[in-house]
Amino acid sequence: MNSEPGRGGGHQARPPLSEAAKASRAKTHTLFRTFVVTVLGAFFVYQLDVGYLWLTILLTAASLVLGIVLLVRSIRLKESKLVLLGTISGLVVSAVMVLLVVTTLVLFNQVREYQACLGRALTDRATQVCMTQFQDVLPARVP
Repeated sequence: MNSEPGRGGGHQARPPLSEAAKASRAKTHTLFRTFVVTVLGAFFVYQLDVGYLWLTILLTAASLVLGIVLLVRSIRLKESKLVLLGTISGLVVSAVMVLLVVTTLVLFNQVREYQACLGRALTDRATQVCMTQFQDVLPARVP
């Protein structure tokens, strides 16, 4: 058996964290949880109805602000890689949400009519008709 400290394949114990470091880590984790809730909230509210687009915009803006604050904080304070990876992933989802929101704002009337049509559609054939009508009112693709 090897009794020398530091040799034996074991990890060295980290020094205990100070109260300030524990409070900072707890604040970062709270910010991370809030960030995840706002990202998921924006995504799920967007799925509801175009009438709730204002709430999607609000949640997306909040998620972008929280994500940037959290990214700076996690890099500066050298937080865990899981928090950093989760923050970067959440910011990517938020960026996609910005694109969706902008597209929906540009095509607001068409999306509202499409959702109303889907609400009235009772069969798969009616759903296909709604999709076809929606595709017909979209701007033509540029070659």
